[in-house]
Amino acid sequence: MSKKMLPVQMFAPGAFKENAIVLGEKLVKQWKIPTDRPLQLAFGSFRQEITVITAAKYSGLRISEPLARRMGLYARPVLRATYNSSSRTLRIGPLISVLISRDHPDQPDKPFGSISMFCRELVNACRKQGAYVYFFTPDQIQEESNSIHGWVYDDGWRQTAMPIADVVNNRLTTRKMENKPSVQHFMKEVKSRYGAHVFNERFLDKNEVFDTLKVDSSLARFMPESHLLNGFTILKKMCSHYPVVFLKPVRGSLGKGIIRIAKQQDGTFQTLATSTGGARRQSYPNLTKLFAGISGKMKTTRFQIQQGLTLIDHGKRPIDFRALVQKNGLGTWNVTSIVARTAGGNHFVSNLARGGTLSTVKDAVSKCMLPAEVKNTAYIKLQRASLEVAKGIDNLIPAHFGELGIDLAMDVSGKIWLLEVNSKPSKNDNTPLNETKIRPSVKRLLEYCCYLSGF
Repeated sequence: MSKKMLPVQMFAPGAFKENAIVLGEKLVKQWKIPTDRPLQLAFGSFRQEITVITAAKYSGLRISEPLARRMGLYARPVLRATYNSSSRTLRIGPLISVLISRDHPDQPDKPFGSISMFCRELVNACRKQGAYVYFFTPDQIQEESNSIHGWVYDDGWRQTAMPIADVVNNRLTTRKMENKPSVQHFMKEVKSRYGAHVFNERFLDKNEVFDTLKVDSSLARFMPESHLLNGFTILKKMCSHYPVVFLKPVRGSLGKGIIRIAKQQDGTFQTLATSTGGARRQSYPNLTKLFAGISGKMKTTRFQIQQGLTLIDHGKRPIDFRALVQKNGLGTWNVTSIVARTAGGNHFVSNLARGGTLSTVKDAVSKCMLPAEVKNTAYIKLQRASLEVAKGIDNLIPAHFGELGIDLAMDVSGKIWLLEVNSKPSKNDNTPLNETKIRPSVKRLLEYCCYLSGF
C-alpha cells in the first residue's frame, strides 16, 4: 500500500460542506480515489464519512476547521496518508500518544516537569517526519470512552479531546500508577477494541529478568550469580562463595536502597548502603548479626542478592555502562547510544542521581589500567551484549518493549556482565531545546511508532 506525506490545511466553515475534504487531482487519480460516493476518513480511532473534492496543482489535504477540531488537529501538521480501496478508507497519521505520570497545567512552559523538553522534541520530530502526538496522564483516562483529554502543542500547550491513538508509549514512572485498575483496563481495551499498539507496557523486576535470561545458554555468560534473598541460607551461601555481594531492591531504581556486603580479613562483615549524602557504613561481627540488622528492611522490600564483581574503575570509582537499545523503523533492535558512568566520590553506584558522571566509552576505558586489546574492543563487546540481552527480553518475557535501558559492567579481565534492565529509560534532559536538531533516540522512537502503525 503506497504512502504519501501531506501537509494538512484547514478551511473556514462554509467554504465547502463540513465533511468534505480537498485532495490534489494527481493523488486522487494515482490512488483511484472515488469522488462520486462517500469514503471513510480514519485518524487513530476517529472515523468519519467524507466526500472528496479534487483540486488541480495541489499536493496537500484540506479539511474544514470543525472537522479538524473534532479530530484534535491544530496548527498545520504534516501527516502520512494511505488509501485502502477495498474498504474505501483514507487513513491519515500515525497518531501517537504518550502516557506520562503527571502534568502541571499551572506551569504552561513546563507542563510535564523534567520530561517537558523531551515532549517538545517529540512534537518537533513528528512535524518533520509526518506524525501527530499527544500526551496524557492516568487521570485523563475515561472508562468506556473512545477519546482522551490529552495535551497537544500549537504555539503553546493546550488540552483537547483526542481519539485513541494508533500507538501508545507507556512512560509511567511508578509501578503504583501502572497497576491502577483504570490504567490496566485502558491498555487492554485499546488493544482489543481499537487494535492500538502499546509498548513498554510494564516495568521489569530485577529477579524476573535474571531468572528468565539465565536459562538461555547464550545469555547466561553475562549473568552474575543472582537469587531472591528469601532467608539466611542464601545469604550465607553467597557470602561464602564471594568476598563481596550486593543486595538490590527487586523493584528499585536510581541506585536507591542498594547494600554492599564485604567480608573483612578478620572475619567480620561490613555493609555500605546508598543514601542521599553518600554511602552509610556499618560493621557486624558475623553474618547472623548482619542478617538480623537487615531483616527489618526485608519485611517491606524484596531484595535480589547478587555476586559482587571486580569492575574497572578510575581512581577507585567504579565504572559501568548504560546502553539505550531501541527498535527501529523495521521493528528490529538497534543500539542508539552507550555511555560510561563513573561513580561519585563518596558513592559505590554510578547513577547520576547519586553523583555519578557521564563520559564516552572510549574516554572511560582509556583511564583504566587495561590491556590495549580490551580497550579497543570495549565498545563493540558492549554493543553486542546489549543487543543479545534486548533480543532475549523480547523472546522470553511476554510483554511488548520498544526501548530498553541496559546497564552493563566490565571486569578487569574485559568480561561483560549484565547489571540491570530498565523498561522505562529516562527522558529527563536539561539541555536547551534545539528546534532544528532532533536526537537519534527521539527519531528512532518515532520510526518505531510509524512501523507499528503501518505508516
